[in-house]
Amino acid sequence: MTPDQLGSMLDDVEAPEAWYLGDLAECAGKVLARSGNGDLVFVGRSLDSMFDLLGGALDEGRALHRLPVSFRHGPVLHGDVPRVRELLTEAGVTPASLARRDRPVTFVDVVATGGSFTKLFGLLDDWITEERETWPAIRRKLRFVGVTIRRQTSPNVERWQQRAEWTRRLPASSVVNVSLDEDVWHYFGNWQTKLTWPFTLHRWREHLREAKRDERTREALAEAVQLVSLGRTKEVRRMIARGMDGEPALSEPWLRTLQSRLT
Repeated sequence: MTPDQLGSMLDDVEAPEAWYLGDLAECAGKVLARSGNGDLVFVGRSLDSMFDLLGGALDEGRALHRLPVSFRHGPVLHGDVPRVRELLTEAGVTPASLARRDRPVTFVDVVATGGSFTKLFGLLDDWITEERETWPAIRRKLRFVGVTIRRQTSPNVERWQQRAEWTRRLPASSVVNVSLDEDVWHYFGNWQTKLTWPFTLHRWREHLREAKRDERTREALAEAVQLVSLGRTKEVRRMIARGMDGEPALSEPWLRTLQSRLT
């Protein structure tokens, strides 16, 4: 269920307060700035609220996709691979399209240890090899933005990508992070009521995407609708644009144009 498929589900439902709005808008601006001008693909359910906010804020020229998979529990078995590929294809990601597209694909997810991105990259790597597409043409079309918990900065802090060997196969600028307030990170990653059931492996295989319909889910739907509406307002669009301030990519025309459109 998406905010545009409501019917009467929101009758007499009040949206919860978006207490995290400032943090979310700033983080969304930085995700865009560090995306490499890529089309964003949100992995799993954790950043549904960022998807909704940007869906309201951005014009139709910038693609946003969801990849309804979760890699949290257990390995991806051989029998799971065909369904993951179907879901990637629905999000516009195949070896052939990666090799030929002009703009990158930028995967976005909350990150603690990077395990989900590691599994996703492995699936893509195997698929690219199987299809015999040219890796040098693809490696610059793949980007990963991890939304991490904001910690005290220090030159000795180890980032998750330093422990992931696969990241060395991509340009250094293709695997980046955006930090988010710890309480907001946990709300999106662990506490927030989601509209859909968890994207566990059996749900990939069974093609299940039904929405939950309990009272808390109705409130979550109202929250999603509210975020889309907030994203369309000048105030919130400017908040997203301010999140781009100071970003190195502002030296590039694509980001200056995007920031200008938001303001």
